[in-house]
Amino acid sequence: MRELINSGISGVGMAVPERIMTNADIEQLVETSNEWIVTRTGIKERRVSAPDETVASLGAKAAKLALENAGVTADKLDLIICATTTGDFLWPATACLIQKDIGAVSAAAFDISAACSGFVYALSVADGFIRTGAMKNILVIGADTLTKQLNWQDRNTCVLFGDGAGAVLLAPTQPGYGILSFTLGTDGGKFDVIGIRGGGTRNPITHEGLDLKENTIVMRGSEVFKFAVKIMGDASLNALEKAQLTIKDIDLYIPHQANLRIIKAAADRMGLDENRIFLNVEKYGNTSAASIPIAMTEAAQSGRIKTGDVIVTVGFGAGLTWGANVIRWDCRNGGMG
Repeated sequence: MRELINSGISGVGMAVPERIMTNADIEQLVETSNEWIVTRTGIKERRVSAPDETVASLGAKAAKLALENAGVTADKLDLIICATTTGDFLWPATACLIQKDIGAVSAAAFDISAACSGFVYALSVADGFIRTGAMKNILVIGADTLTKQLNWQDRNTCVLFGDGAGAVLLAPTQPGYGILSFTLGTDGGKFDVIGIRGGGTRNPITHEGLDLKENTIVMRGSEVFKFAVKIMGDASLNALEKAQLTIKDIDLYIPHQANLRIIKAAADRMGLDENRIFLNVEKYGNTSAASIPIAMTEAAQSGRIKTGDVIVTVGFGAGLTWGANVIRWDCRNGGMG
């Protein structure tokens, strides 16, 4: 029986649009205030993509930086997985466009659609390919441009989201390091809690649908809040148990940066002190699948992660979906920290 291979993150990178939209800017669009937004979400500003900035262009920038950080050239990639719900086209997969843009001539490519949980799902899938020895170098990208799908007259959603991309290179690492465990879950019975109603084959976009803004995000915020606070803790504890670790073993907790109140409530529920949580939601808002890899990149660049640290990532999103990864960081085979 072939011995399983551990997969670890050997490079990180991120890309965000230049345009910054502050809460003061949003006050000009909808009835709200900086105090209202900060109190309820912790968000102070977010990045908004230009018309020519897309998931593919941002994803390619993040990907190139992750490869540079790892010291690996694009032609060495076996696979590209892009987690997104705002791809450049309905099809083909945006990962195919990124493959072309970065010159990854030998890589297969596909997208994963699990909304804000997408990066956790994609990392777990990539781990399987490496663990079995099927592949060696896999680029995992989380990228979304949700501001292109917002109703800017709906203050319950337009204040929350921002655009960006994050990428990591996953490659074989030494035993006991890298991705130690993961957990994934879905409750399809709550598919209608958050999402976009128009544009699919069930409800194609029509002139009437556009007038009703069926091509924009709708969300039942109180249900998302209750769900997220519980599931973040449950998923994290489940993944830790699989890795034979506990909350006390966490060196850095990198949650999906959706809402500061959700993160703090979930942390309190788990008994996790705030100095072990990485937060950047105030700068970027909810960037969906890009949220965790952007936070991971900033954590690595700022020296918050060092070799041997136990990192827990956790995400939740439309579907409803959720997932968590437990990672023992190893910078000896590349990366930062």
